[in-house]
Amino acid sequence: MNKNNIKKNKDKIFVGEAVNMFFIEGGVCAPKGFKASGVHCGMRRNKRKKDLALIVSDVMCNVAAVYTTSKIKGAPIAVTKENIKDGKAKAIICNSGNANTCAPNGIKIAEDTCKILGLALGIDPKDVLVNSTGVIGEEMLITPFETGIPQLIEKLSYEGSEAAAKAIMTTDTIKKELATEFFLGDKKCRIGGIAKGSGMINPNMATMLCFITTDVAITSEMLQKALDNDIKDTFNQISIDGDTSTNDTVAVMANGMAGNEMIDCDNADFQEFCKALYFLDHQLSRNIARDGEGATKLIECVVKGAPEIETARIVSKAVIESNLLKAAIFGEDGNWGRIICAMGYAKVDYNIDKTDIYLTSEKGTIQVCKDTVYFKHNDKKVSQILSAEEVKIIIDLNLGQHEATAYGCDLTYDYVKINGSYRS
Repeated sequence: MNKNNIKKNKDKIFVGEAVNMFFIEGGVCAPKGFKASGVHCGMRRNKRKKDLALIVSDVMCNVAAVYTTSKIKGAPIAVTKENIKDGKAKAIICNSGNANTCAPNGIKIAEDTCKILGLALGIDPKDVLVNSTGVIGEEMLITPFETGIPQLIEKLSYEGSEAAAKAIMTTDTIKKELATEFFLGDKKCRIGGIAKGSGMINPNMATMLCFITTDVAITSEMLQKALDNDIKDTFNQISIDGDTSTNDTVAVMANGMAGNEMIDCDNADFQEFCKALYFLDHQLSRNIARDGEGATKLIECVVKGAPEIETARIVSKAVIESNLLKAAIFGEDGNWGRIICAMGYAKVDYNIDKTDIYLTSEKGTIQVCKDTVYFKHNDKKVSQILSAEEVKIIIDLNLGQHEATAYGCDLTYDYVKINGSYRS
C-alpha cells in the first residue's frame, strides 16, 4: 500500500464510492416541515441543562427504527415498537437524566408521556416515538413530563434543532447536530440528525440515541431497509468502552414534503438516499467517538484488503475495542503489537500473514508492520503522529477488495473519574 494514496480529509472517508456532499445548517429542522424544541423540565438537578426534547412534523411521516441488542431494554423501547408497528408517526419526545429502565411503572410512564403529548398536539398517542436516556434503575415520575410538555410545545420552532440536540445530552461535552442536502431528480431533498452518546458505548448499538428527519418521500419499508443497512458501517462500528446500554435507538422520520417521486423499491433514487444517509450517519458516528467520556483523541481503524466486508468490520472493531491499544494511544506510545494482538483474537477466520499496518494523522504517516512482522520505523516519529487529536490506524490484509472502518477514542484517567461519580 502506497502511503501517498491514504485519504486525509476527515469528513470524506467512505466505504465504497465517494460522495460529493456537504453539510448545511439546521439539524433536524433543515428538512421541510419539521419543528423542534428543548427545555428543562426538572428531570435533571442542574436547572441550566435542558432535559426534554421534542421533534414534530407538520404532516404524518413514514418511520423506521433500530434498537439496542441488550437483553434489558428501557421501557420506552417497548412502547415505541408498539406505536410504530404501522410504520407511521408524527413526533419524537426524549428526556435525559433518567433512562426509565428497570423503573417501577416504566411502561405506564412511557405510555402516559405519549398520551399527554398526543393530547397537547392534537394527535394520536400512537403516533409518538418516546425515548429516555440517563441513569438506569431509578424511579421515574410523570410530573416532569406534565410540566415540561406544554413548555416544549410553546417553544416549537423551525429553528429549534439545537435546543433539542442539547436536551438529549448526558455526559456529552458537545452537541451532535448535522444536516445535508441532495437532489432526487429535480427535487432538492434534505436529511438532518441529532445524536447523543459519550460513554457506555459498544453497539450493536451503543448508549446512544439518534433522531433523523428527512423530507424525502420514501415508504417505511424502504426506509427500514436503508437504516438496517446503514448502521452496519456507522453506529454499529463505534466503541468507547465495551459496554452496551439499554435504551439505544436510531429512528428516522420521512414526511415526503420534498415532493420527489415516492421511493418504493431499490432504484437509483433509493441508492442516492442511502448515500446521503451514510454521509450524515458516518459523521455523527465520528462525532460520538470523538466525544467519548474523558477522551482526548478520536481513533479510526480502517481495515482494507479484506476477503469479505464482514471480516473487515469485525477486525476493525476488535482493534478499536482494545483497552490496551486505547491506553497506548492516550500515552502516544506506538506499541503496534497491541494492534496485531487484537487482530489475532478477532472472532473471524482469516489469514493474517500478509498484514501491513500504518499509523497516520495530520502530523504524518508511517508504516510499522509489513507481512505481519516488524517494519523498521522511528519511534519518535510514531509518537509525533499519535500526538494529534485524530489518529488513524490503517490495516491492509492484502486478501481482497473489501473495506470497513471502526470508530473509537483513547482511554484516559478522566474516564474513570467520570464513571466513578456518574450519578452525582
